[in-house]
Amino acid sequence: MSDPNPISPADFLDISIGAQRLAIIENHQIVQTYPVSTAKKGTGAQKGSYCTPLGWHKIRAKIGAGQPLNAVFIGRRATGETYNQALKQQYPGRDWILTRILWLGGLEPGRNRYGDVDTAWRYIYIHGCPDELMTGSPESHGCIRMKNADVADLFGRVNAGLSVYIHP
Repeated sequence: MSDPNPISPADFLDISIGAQRLAIIENHQIVQTYPVSTAKKGTGAQKGSYCTPLGWHKIRAKIGAGQPLNAVFIGRRATGETYNQALKQQYPGRDWILTRILWLGGLEPGRNRYGDVDTAWRYIYIHGCPDELMTGSPESHGCIRMKNADVADLFGRVNAGLSVYIHP
C-alpha cells in the first residue's frame, strides 16, 4: 500500500497502477485484493485522453445492484443483455461494461475534479469486463476493469462515498 498522505482515511480503496491491483483497506490494513486492468494509454486526467486519473477520488454512485454476472451496461443502464460470445461477435469493437459499476468522482480540484480533468464527467468507473480481457496488463480506455465475480464481491463490500486512492 502506497500512502504519501499521512492524513489518509482508515478505510479506502487503494489502486496501484504498477501492480495492476486494487486493495480494500479497512482500519489501515489490507483485507482483500483483486487484480485490475487500468488504461492502456497510462495515467492522466485530461478529458479525451483515455488515461486513468491519479489521486484521491470517492465512489459517487453504485450502479447495478441485483444484476446478474455479465449483465451489459450502456450509459450506466442495464440493457437486459448478458455478455456471451455471440454478443461479443455482434459488437466486436465495444468497450464492455459488465456486472456492476462504481462511478468515481475526483476530490482534488485541478487534478481530477472540475473542468477538463473531472473524473466524474469523464465517466471513469470501476467495472466488470469480459473475464478474458483480464490479462494482468493495462488495457482499458481509462476505467479500472475487474473480473465479474470480483467486481460483484467488491460492490457488496463498499458504500458510496468511500475514498479511492489511485497511484502509480
